[in-house]
Amino acid sequence: MKHIKLGSLEVARIGLGAMGMSAYYTMGETNEAESIRTLHRAIDLGVTLIDTAEVYGPYTNEELVGKALRGKRDQVVLATKFGLISHANGGANGMDSKPLNIRAAVEGSLRRLQTDHIDLYYQHRVDPTTPIEDTVGALAELVKEGKIKHIGLSEAGVTTIRRAHAEHPVAALQSEYSLWVRDPEAEILPVLRELGIGLVPYSPLGRGFLTGQIKSTDQITDDDWRKNNPRFIGENFAKNLQIVKEVEAIAVELNAKPGQVALAWLLAQGDDIVPIPGTKRIDRLEENAAADLIKLSKAQIKKLNNLTPAVGDRYEEVYMSSIER
Repeated sequence: MKHIKLGSLEVARIGLGAMGMSAYYTMGETNEAESIRTLHRAIDLGVTLIDTAEVYGPYTNEELVGKALRGKRDQVVLATKFGLISHANGGANGMDSKPLNIRAAVEGSLRRLQTDHIDLYYQHRVDPTTPIEDTVGALAELVKEGKIKHIGLSEAGVTTIRRAHAEHPVAALQSEYSLWVRDPEAEILPVLRELGIGLVPYSPLGRGFLTGQIKSTDQITDDDWRKNNPRFIGENFAKNLQIVKEVEAIAVELNAKPGQVALAWLLAQGDDIVPIPGTKRIDRLEENAAADLIKLSKAQIKKLNNLTPAVGDRYEEVYMSSIER
């Protein structure tokens, strides 16, 4: 698989998001053994960037990834996130990017991941109560100590990105970006490229929607986070199926899967973009990794650029409020 750089951090072109192995996208089940086999197969396929976070579970996803990477740690670029759990408040959910909380968070993540360093450490969401300079200053100290190697942000706006990067180089921004979430294109991507920061799109398959595998809301179980997502509800769901049909048409032309087309489109947006599709199944992993071999024509890219826009907010309002816009 082709390698590119996020800032100065070299990674394979397609990564793996581990979140769904433990939380949110359960579709009624979790299977630790299968998840571990999937992580091992990812390494065999040349996937290097493995993404998790302390809040996934909470904590259980980091524990799973740490267990899976025993004896294989040096083969991956390990990324995790802090800032949505306040350790000073007994581990309560809530934004907290104060330096003392970062110290507590990183020690917990290192322990659960069974490693002495984290390759890419993201602030999960921007904490409006803590100046970004204080947060990045604390992260810079961890870089000096060797506990983390590179600093990342997630869902940060242009002003925060500039202020953070001025304090210490930022390697990557993780934000939602896909055929049905085009938000970063107008302002975020130009700034990232100006500063030499890579983009790591999460949910690059539209939370599974763009794979064409979800045809009815009946397929989504009540414990699955998507059950209440605005784009998966009622008329919005029906209208958004039109996007999938347009992607499927191009997939037929290429003898590929719709999800592979969606990932290939992201890869065609630049050599500073590393999507992290999430899965807990080996067959889906192999399908996603093979997207690196899909070559879209200029005409196909133009069609995809002009897809019917998705209907509905990408999060419920309580979550949208935590995203810098």
